[in-house]
Amino acid sequence: PDWERVKELLPPENKGEGRPSKPNRVMLNAMLWKVKTGAPWRDLPERFGSWKTVYSRFRLWSNDDLFQKIFEALASDADLQDVSLDSTSCKVHQHAAGAKKGAENAATNQEIGLSRGGRNTKIHAVVDALGNPIRLFLTPGNIHDCTAAVEVLSGVSLSGTAILADKAYGTVEIRTYIESQNATYCIPPKSNAANPWTCDFYHYKERHVVECFFNKLKQFRGIATRYDKLSRNFLSFAFLASAMILLK
Repeated sequence: PDWERVKELLPPENKGEGRPSKPNRVMLNAMLWKVKTGAPWRDLPERFGSWKTVYSRFRLWSNDDLFQKIFEALASDADLQDVSLDSTSCKVHQHAAGAKKGAENAATNQEIGLSRGGRNTKIHAVVDALGNPIRLFLTPGNIHDCTAAVEVLSGVSLSGTAILADKAYGTVEIRTYIESQNATYCIPPKSNAANPWTCDFYHYKERHVVECFFNKLKQFRGIATRYDKLSRNFLSFAFLASAMILLK
């Protein structure tokens, strides 16, 4: 059943004259094995064929934003009564550092930041009332959550929605943006807030769904630890893992 929901979103296979292409299903299963285990491309089991073929197909699909399109198609029926916003840090493995400099590979494009815990990448996520992901966004690990919040939320239709988030998102800019989108917020004020606002802490408990999503996402070892040099590839794997979570 999972394959039936995904196969129509993939490019058509070459079954005509010449050398036929590897089946999309085999290629997708190989990519899932890669992100689930976090193993190097060269360690792909022989049943998937040449690792170079799988990697080439992955790069092609990644450059075409195919994984994001699959994710967005599966997330299109989200329950937007509530949405919860948060981020999680992913440790960057030493193999992910040192990408070649260039238009695509410039260090500033890799969303890797240095914090007290070492090199990290943050995955910002918005999930619906059921805990299903509807938006993913990458930043370097040393970027504060509130800095990227408006950009993360801008990709979600918020009208009539209640946004649940922790104290880090209680800035004037974020609350003003939420209200401008005809939405409400359930964010506790910090203890030192000059003008504290009321918060429905009973409703706030529903924010746990975003933490549950991160728990599921980090069951994929290729997400819990970042091994990809390029942020595009890492985000593509995050979209693929999230799509699998949506299919469960």
